[in-house]
Amino acid sequence: MKSRRRVIGAVLILIALPVALAAVEAVTFFVANRSNGSFVSSGEQRDYLLHVPKSYDRNRPTPLVISLHGATMWGAAQKEMSQWNRVADAEGFIVVYPSGVKGSGPRVWRMGGESGESGGDRDVEFIANLIDTLSAQYNIDPTRIYANGLSNGGGMSFVLSCTMSDRIAAVGTVGAAQLLPFDWCTDRKPVPMINFHGTADPAAAYKGGWSWMVRRRFPDVQRWTANWARRNHCAPTPVDSAVASDVTRRTWVRCADNAAVVLYIIKGGGHTWPGGGPMPEWFVGPTSRSIDASSVMWLFFREHPLRAGARDHLQRPPLATVSREGRRAVPLPQARSLSMIPRCTEVARR
Repeated sequence: MKSRRRVIGAVLILIALPVALAAVEAVTFFVANRSNGSFVSSGEQRDYLLHVPKSYDRNRPTPLVISLHGATMWGAAQKEMSQWNRVADAEGFIVVYPSGVKGSGPRVWRMGGESGESGGDRDVEFIANLIDTLSAQYNIDPTRIYANGLSNGGGMSFVLSCTMSDRIAAVGTVGAAQLLPFDWCTDRKPVPMINFHGTADPAAAYKGGWSWMVRRRFPDVQRWTANWARRNHCAPTPVDSAVASDVTRRTWVRCADNAAVVLYIIKGGGHTWPGGGPMPEWFVGPTSRSIDASSVMWLFFREHPLRAGARDHLQRPPLATVSREGRRAVPLPQARSLSMIPRCTEVARR
């Protein structure tokens, strides 16, 4: 009888063990992916994940890097994808990962498009409010605030360069999903920009064209980057240099206000963050390990602080303003959701 009880007990333990492990896994996933800050902006609850390095000194102005996730992702997933925390700890800057609004669909940055989804101006307002919120809590250097993003987040970084060039010193994009025509940007102030894009990107094709992501054409990446170089009044002919067997750096030189424009061409690279966290290759393509996009991007950022007097060069009032300042907000074009990257445990967890 005792032997039978032991067998039954062992069987029950074996049955319960997977359930317990699944519960632990679920809790671990939740803790790893939850935000650690939130506030109400434009009547919407907005979340963000903040990382402050241990070396932070409240007596020293500290740079701020804002990293924007791709469509259907969220702040913590962007943290794991980009690995910005590692660079922030080594270099001593603060990094924040805001989340887009979920609403009735996936989380997206409402950057523009033709689907009738409104709220682009509220997303820009949110980023402005986020900067103000963090600046009230930490000693943020107002001349060294940078924005970057993957896919839909890269498209939103373009929007910020056009609407917040008095606050954003430079931007970086990775596999950017650009849904707005370049001439939408009416702010002609030069803004430094660094771009990474894979030639085998299955979502936002390097040579442009139609994508399963949205019912409209994406621009050719080289032409888009050249347009940015013209915006910055750079010399028309870029200079190419080999970085690795699968990476070429294309640089536009002699730009106005030292607002450099750089394109890293990842041969065979997918819709991924070079040197970043793993993604399902069957879905988004290969991730290059020949270059670390976050480390390279930071080297670019730190060479480009906000130019003195930049606030005086806007041709129209910025969209992203805090309501208490009493400025007006101009609506952005309507946005289309980009449902593309599944929420994979392997993306969001180390």
